[in-house]
Formats: sequence, C-alpha cells, structure tokens
Amino acid sequence: MRRVVPALLALALAATACGSGEPAAEAKTLTVFAAASLTESFGTLGKRFEAQNSGVSVKFSFEGSSALVQKLTQGAKADVFASADQANMDKAAKGEVLDGQPSVFATNRLAIAVGKGNPKGIKGLADLAKDGLTVVVCAPQVPCGSAAKKVQQSSGVTLKPASEEQDVKSVLAKVQSGDADAGLVYVTDATSAAEKVDKVDFPEAAGAINEYPIAVVKDAPQAQLAGLFRDFVLGEEGKKELAKVGFGTP
Repeated sequence: MRRVVPALLALALAATACGSGEPAAEAKTLTVFAAASLTESFGTLGKRFEAQNSGVSVKFSFEGSSALVQKLTQGAKADVFASADQANMDKAAKGEVLDGQPSVFATNRLAIAVGKGNPKGIKGLADLAKDGLTVVVCAPQVPCGSAAKKVQQSSGVTLKPASEEQDVKSVLAKVQSGDADAGLVYVTDATSAAEKVDKVDFPEAAGAINEYPIAVVKDAPQAQLAGLFRDFVLGEEGKKELAKVGFGTP
C-alpha cells in the first residue's frame, strides 16, 4: 500500500490540476504563402502574431510569387497569400483561389546589391552593362524580374545577365557568395543583408515600384485566423516592422 497510495495520489492530483481552470487552447497552424522578399519582415511578424494568439503556430512558405500562385491554383492548401506584385495576385484571383478582395500593404523598389566595399566600383544601372561584370537578375515571371525588365526598357540600358533566378533571395545569395559581381534585388533585401552586401541605389528604380497585396485564400483551413493575420499585417505593427527594412507605404 505504501507504494500504491502515493502513485494513486499523484494521479489524482494531476487529474485535479488538469480539471481546474480553463481548458487548454486547441493548437492551430496558420499557413502563409509569401513572396521571398518578405522573409525577414514576415518572420518577425509571425512570431509576434503567435505571441498574441495562444496556441497558434504560423508556418511560412517563402518563394517567388509566381511559384506560389502556381501551387495555389494546383490545389495547395494555405490560409494567406502575400504577393510581391499585383500581377501575380491577379493570377490568383483569376484562378479563383482567393476569398475576397486583396489589400495592398506595402511597396518596394529595386536596388543593386554588390559585394562589401563595392570592389567593382558600381555607381548605377548603366555600370551593370559594362563588359567583364557578372550580373544576375530575377526571371521575368518573378516580380523582381518584371521590375528589372521595366527599368531596362525605361532607361535604355540592356543587361546581359549570367543567370535569371526564380526568386530575389537566390540573386542575393549569388552576390553574397561572390558568384556574381552585382544583382538587381529589392531595397529591402539589400538592407536586410547589410552585413554581407552593399546597396547601390539608382534613380531609374522609381519607374518600377512594386505594390504588395495580401489576401485570405479561398477555403482556408484557418479562415478566421487568416483574416486576423491579414489585418495584423495591414495594421500599425505590421507597417512599422515592414518600414524597418525599407518597405514603403501604399
């Protein structure tokens, strides 16, 4: 009995403890498909959203917006979609994978990412067309690639990129590794990677400002949470975090 009673008592106390107070909140996972350029900002906002919503875990999928739209239209499950441009959000709307109208929450523009200390002495967009430089850009179907195409057309500068990447983080990675001398990325990406690359602004970037829309996905598994997260990004806390790395306001 001396061995059994303490064990039974412990079980009883545990049951009493579990039975007292409010029931534990059901764990919920919010799945967010977001443009690669939102990695740092949304990563921080996701943690804050979790802290403010007990039992909620935010799971992100960061890729090029075009790739995310393709996944959604092919049946991938998500709760929220945040695109780096209106064109890919329009594709999502045409594919009937959105619930309600998207809302623009930020803007972004291009900058040139170069190695620390700018060893090639790049001062502007025209320098990227010089012989002997290895330049990388995003593929045309990706928002940062579409923006790169626009600035070339408006400026008359024609680039001959060594590669066209599927998202802006891949462009940045090639500059960081030294595989490229320069890359066209967003201001926000170059700012977030300030310890590894330098940023060269150029005036022609003003001709290709990208608007970032966000929307709840149709038949979202966590529709209520999706609406809360969308509103959180659109709110003051979201605006402040996005502004830290250079995102503009709509």
